Amino acid sequence: MKFNRTSFLNTHRDAWVEVNLDCIEHNILEFKKYLKKGAKLFAVVKADAYGHGAVMIAPVLLASGVDFLGVSSIDEGLQLRENDIDAPILVLGAVPVWSFDRAAQNNISVSVFSDEHIEACRQTYEKLKIKTKVHVKIDTGMNRIGVRPDKAVEFIKKIQACDFIELEGIFTHFATAETESYALEQYKKFRNVVDNIDTSGLIVHCCNTAAVVCYGNFEYTGARVGIGIYGLQPDFPKGTKQPDLKPAMSLKGRITNIHTAQKDEGVSYSHTFETTKPTKIATIPIGYADGVSRLLSNKIYGIINGKKIKQIGNITMDQMMFDITDCDAQEGDVITLLGQDGNECIKIDEWANILGTIHYELTCALRVRLPRVYTR
Repeated sequence: MKFNRTSFLNTHRDAWVEVNLDCIEHNILEFKKYLKKGAKLFAVVKADAYGHGAVMIAPVLLASGVDFLGVSSIDEGLQLRENDIDAPILVLGAVPVWSFDRAAQNNISVSVFSDEHIEACRQTYEKLKIKTKVHVKIDTGMNRIGVRPDKAVEFIKKIQACDFIELEGIFTHFATAETESYALEQYKKFRNVVDNIDTSGLIVHCCNTAAVVCYGNFEYTGARVGIGIYGLQPDFPKGTKQPDLKPAMSLKGRITNIHTAQKDEGVSYSHTFETTKPTKIATIPIGYADGVSRLLSNKIYGIINGKKIKQIGNITMDQMMFDITDCDAQEGDVITLLGQDGNECIKIDEWANILGTIHYELTCALRVRLPRVYTR
């Protein structure tokens, strides 16, 4: 699916995700304070920038000093290219060998870690006379993708000997950046590889959001920041001074209906909430098909005119209800599910704690059918 920037500016729903671009810019500048001098900054915009809208925020990231954009697939990279984003792009995930030519044609760098990848680069060059840009992925303990450390030096030297490949960088990914002992173990494995090859002109990157903040002694020439861009704090080791991050995302909906239910009436499917007195109920058009889990039913709050209100009854596919008995509200008023309204604030961490998951799983879950509205 091809998007263009104007498609994000028109909404015909009384529900939307709001993204504050000032917060994105602030967070990038905050992370630049932690970077090694001269290090390249990779902004990870996979999964549609964790639900924030990669096409729309990419220009802000680049204007704020980001050097590379990180995506998870060729398709995500192509979507950026189709929307006139010409910055360097790296596919962090595994790329099918049959799509290496598309990557080369569109100046998209790919992660490599097997002889099959080298062969795909060779075939791409023979076909297009374009050198594939690559970063070697080293698996130091994530056990997901990558060449093992004991094979990495040989593999990298093999690539360096290929005149049909442009080697840009070498990287690994920390499985538990919040645990210093294991992060250090992975880092040592990575450095053992790096110290045994010629890294002249290469981007050597291992640190993610948490590691950039926590491990100032690690050596690198590039760093990848993901969730921190969007103002989401990772799990830091105890005692870590956290960066000053500002959450960029809000979730809002307008009241489409207000009515009063009498005492002892049930609300929504299965009547999981029953009134104990006459209750004024407001409905907004946001439901689990928009990415708000049904498991949050009767457990979350909204904010209207600076006052917290309780969500009641099961969240349905497209709608949910709130108790506004003690509020002066009318149809068309905005209820904030996530974000700031007056002195009240609801963070997505609260939902994550209820569900026993991580906050950025939930931002990614907010569906594309919720329009993104961008503010300054």
